[in-house]
Formats: sequence, structure tokens, C-alpha cells
Amino acid sequence: MHGADPSSYPSPSPDPDAGLFGPDSVTWQLHADPIMWIAGIRALYLQALHPRAVRGVAQNSDFRRDAWGRLLRTASFVGRITYGTAPDAEAAGARIRGIHRRLSAVDPATGERFGVDDPELLLWVHCAEIDSYLHVARRSGFPLTDAQADAYVGEQREAARLVGLDPAGVPGDTARLARYFAEVRPELAATPEAFDVVRFLTAPPVPAVLRPLRALVWPAVAGTAFGALPPYAHALYGRDAPPRAAADRPLRVAGRLLRAVPAAVRWRLPPGHIPKAVARLGPDTRPSVRRLPSGEPEVP
Repeated sequence: MHGADPSSYPSPSPDPDAGLFGPDSVTWQLHADPIMWIAGIRALYLQALHPRAVRGVAQNSDFRRDAWGRLLRTASFVGRITYGTAPDAEAAGARIRGIHRRLSAVDPATGERFGVDDPELLLWVHCAEIDSYLHVARRSGFPLTDAQADAYVGEQREAARLVGLDPAGVPGDTARLARYFAEVRPELAATPEAFDVVRFLTAPPVPAVLRPLRALVWPAVAGTAFGALPPYAHALYGRDAPPRAAADRPLRVAGRLLRAVPAAVRWRLPPGHIPKAVARLGPDTRPSVRRLPSGEPEVP
């Protein structure tokens, strides 16, 4: 992975705040990888398969009109809680919790109104996101050992806490994450709202001048993300899952292409949290696979 020029950053703060994760965490390294954009799209496809979760989104926002804004806000939230100071992360979490508390949706099958901040829904969204980040990264060539993958899942309980979950009830390693998906699978279904998400992600709106670029690039991006879904998700969407090797091939190609862009360029694109963190903590804290912690993680 390319690093940025240390001379491009100012001197670190005299008493820096490393935030909730810090530069020695798996999260610090993984969330800087550009394959996270494809992982985020995979997460949207997967999250849409929970009927209540997708209805909570569909009934409270017009994602078709503000798709890119929503995607950038999500990326900014992840960047802020990963690379911001601890107070910044806590403030971001408080804002999200405040928004969720005010929102509700109706189950059309039962007429029941439910809160968007229902812990079961928050847990699904969290687990689908973390599973997507981890699977897409590893399958695209990001070198995580099993112990590092477990450490990442454990670290992300902090992110779960910020959105309102009790970390004790959130999977803390990959085995527990897999058990969660096995338990929740009977609740999943491809609702009309889920297919709305699929149709939207197939050709999201862009300004007219960018439509040729969308036609050239986006089908490969969306297809790569969809192909990385687990087999049960393909089945729910009524499609045959591709062989694992066929799904992994475009992920590896995307990983090589995206990582070929110098980090100094990538990190200065919106939302731009990484350069601020490196400026605060010093150039030796730049995210890198070489900084991945070794050894067995402590997973309670």
C-alpha cells in the first residue's frame, strides 16, 4: 500500500488524542483501504434483505434523490469514528442516536409501528456492514490473518456502542459473527423494498455529464459488490450464486487497481479524515498493512 509523503503533514499535536481505535488497531489500517467503497455497496445489498431494516430506510428517506449524499455521510461517519478524536467520535454517535430516536416505520403485514432504533435492527445493520468490510477486504487481497480478522470484529463493538447497542450483545469475533447470521437468516427476505435497492444500485442517478462514465464503470462496481454476497443472499434475490473463485476474481482486480492510486491522493478525497489524524498524531501513524498488529487478539 502506498504511503503519503511525511513532509506533507505538519508536526503532530503536543498531546494528541488517538481516538477510539488508535493507529495500532486493525480498524485503523483496514478502513483506509479503498476497497471499502465496494464493501459498502455490498453491505447495502445485504442490509436490504432484512424486511424491517429496509422499510425503516424506505419510509424515512428518499435514497433515490440523495443517494450520493447518503453514501458520503455514511463514509464520513465511519471515517470520523475511526480517525477522529474520542470526543469527535462520541459526538458523531450521539448525533446518529438522536436521529434514530425520532424515526419510526410501519410493518405493512401487521400494521405495527416500530422504532428505527430497535436494537435488533441496529444489530443487523452493524453486522451486515462489518461482515461486508471484512469479506470484501480479505477476498480482494488485503492481508488479514484469522486472528486479525477476529480482532477487527472485536474492535467494532465500539462502533456498535456508538449507534446505541450494548457491546456485550454484539459479536466479538468471526465465529460469533457467523453464528449471528445463521440465527437471523430465517428472518430475511427479498421484499419489494429490497428489489428497489437493487434496481437503484444498478444505475444510481448522476448528473447528465457523468452518465457515460457511469455506463462505463458502474456495472463492474455494482456487479463486483453483488457477486461478493453470501450464497443465501443470492438465493433470496432469486439468482444463482457465482462460484467463489469467479466472485473473488473481480475483487482482486479492483483491489489492485484501487490500491495503485497513491494514498496521498486517495486520502485527500472526501471525507478526508485520515490526513487530519496523521497531522494530529504524526507521520509514523499513517495507515498501512505493515502496521497491522500481530499476535492473538484479546477477545472476551
